[in-house]
Amino acid sequence: MSSRPLEGVRVLEVAMYGFVPSCGAVLTEWGAEVIKIEHAVSGDPQRGLVQIGRMKVDGSGPNPNIWHGNRGKKSVGLDLANPAGSEVLLELARRSDVFLTSFLPKVRTKLGIDVDDIRAVNPKIVYARGSALGPRGVESTKGGFDMTAFWSRGSSAASLTPPGTEGVMNPPGPAYGDTISGTNLAGGIAAALFRRERTGEPSIVDVSLLGSGVWSMGHGIALSNFVGMPFEGVTPGEHGAPTNPLSGLYKTKDGRYISLVMLQPTRFWADVCRHVDLPELADDPRFATAESIAANTPEGVRLLREAFATRTLAEWTERLGTLSGPWAPVQDSLQVAADPQVRANEYIIDAGGMELVANPVQFDVTAPVPAPAPDFAAQTEEVLLELGYDWDRIIELKSAGAVT
Repeated sequence: MSSRPLEGVRVLEVAMYGFVPSCGAVLTEWGAEVIKIEHAVSGDPQRGLVQIGRMKVDGSGPNPNIWHGNRGKKSVGLDLANPAGSEVLLELARRSDVFLTSFLPKVRTKLGIDVDDIRAVNPKIVYARGSALGPRGVESTKGGFDMTAFWSRGSSAASLTPPGTEGVMNPPGPAYGDTISGTNLAGGIAAALFRRERTGEPSIVDVSLLGSGVWSMGHGIALSNFVGMPFEGVTPGEHGAPTNPLSGLYKTKDGRYISLVMLQPTRFWADVCRHVDLPELADDPRFATAESIAANTPEGVRLLREAFATRTLAEWTERLGTLSGPWAPVQDSLQVAADPQVRANEYIIDAGGMELVANPVQFDVTAPVPAPAPDFAAQTEEVLLELGYDWDRIIELKSAGAVT
C-alpha cells in the first residue's frame, strides 16, 4: 500500500518566505510533484535568511531556513513580468492539478496569475491562496507575517504574556505560525482534490495566518467570549492550576522541569504519591475529593515540589515510566531531537544531507521520505524540456531574461 497518497498530483507553487512554501513541503511528503517558481534573478527571498536571533548558518551551504519549507521541490527561475516567462507559467498551469500562491491580489492581477487567468488555461485546477488576513474584508489586500497576523493579532502573544510584563512574549521559534498555517492549507488542498475526484468540480482554497492563529486559540477564544474575559499568561514560577496540584510544572534536582497534566486529580493522586515516595499522602483526606483537593492545592503543590526536587530528570524519567497519568519532560528544541519517542516515530528524518522535522501526518504507519531542497533554479531546464521546449527555445528564453 502506498504511503504517498498524492502521487501523480502536480502542484505549481508561486510563493515565497515561510507560510505557503511550507504547505508545498507537506504536499511533497504526501507524494505530490511541486514545481516552485522563483524570481528569475533573486529567487525566493528566504534563501538570503542566514541568521535568526543568535543562530547563524553558513550561507554558502545547505540552509535549514530554506530546506524546512522547500524540501523535495523542483525550482524553476522565471520572470513572470516577462511575456515569455508568463507563457511558460501558463503552460505549466495547463498541466498542473493545483496552483498554489502567496502573492497579494494586486500582484496576482498585474502578473496575470489570478483565479480567472489560471482557470482560463485549466478550468479544473484547484486554486489555493495563502494570505495574511483572509480573502474578504477591507484589509484583504494587505500582507503580513506570522509574527503580525498569526501570533500578535490572533491572540497567542497576549494570551501567553504574564500580567505586568513589559511588552509581549515572542513566538517560540522561526516560522511558527507559518508552519502551522501551511499544514492547514495542505489539508484544505487535499480535501479540494478529493472533492474534484468525486464531483469533477474544482475549488478555491483559502487559508490565512490570521484564521490559523484564531483557530489555534479557538478553545480559549470561545471560552473568553463566553465569560467575557481574556486569557492571561501565567507568571513563571506560579503553579498553573489554582485548584489542581496535578496540573503544573515541577522542578527537578538538576534544574529541569516535569509537566503534569492530570485533569482528574482524584483518579491519579494516590498513584502519583506512590511514585514520588509520598505513600502516606495517598489516603490523606485533604486530597480525597475534588473539593478537598481544590481547597488544599497550595499545600499539595508544596509537597510535590519538595518531592520532585530530590531527583534528577533522568531519575524521574525512569521512575515515572509506570505512572498512569499524563506527564512529560520539558524539552528545548535541541533536546527534542534526541527524544527516543520522537526518533521511534521518525518525526525527524534525513532529507539527504540535513535532518528535518517531518510533516505530522503519516500514512500506513510509514514516515515520509523527503528529498533535499533544490538549489535556486536547479530544475529549470529539466522542467522546460518536459514541457516540450527544445534547446534553441530555452536559449532564447534565457537570453530574453524570461528564465534562469
